[in-house]
Amino acid sequence: KEALLQRIESLGMQDLIFDVVVPKETQIIIKKGQPVTEEKRIFPGYALVDMIVTDDSWYVVRNTPNVTGFVGSGTIPIPVSPEEWKVIKRHMGQAEPKFKIDFTVSDHVIILDGPFANYDGIINTIDE
Repeated sequence: KEALLQRIESLGMQDLIFDVVVPKETQIIIKKGQPVTEEKRIFPGYALVDMIVTDDSWYVVRNTPNVTGFVGSGTIPIPVSPEEWKVIKRHMGQAEPKFKIDFTVSDHVIILDGPFANYDGIINTIDE
């Protein structure tokens, strides 16, 4: 993303290439017993580019270091539909971060905090 943004600025292509987005969502994971918030890429390895496709703008994007391929067939990428873009933006802009759990049904657990502290049990079901 950064390489492409720098290239757009240095070549003065802001009038044709408007934005570069790497879609991410916020997750809460447990590390060393503590909840930690981190961002996870929704589409690892992909960036979405908001641009007007001309020969010049396409050349800039296509020949940027670390840009290796495109979604689509042939030489021109396939645009994301407005409906797909709304879904991606909604996914990125979640009000509540998602919890990522590393537990599975039948795992043995020990409660560390709260009214059931120091009790142990086996996971029967997981609500996501």
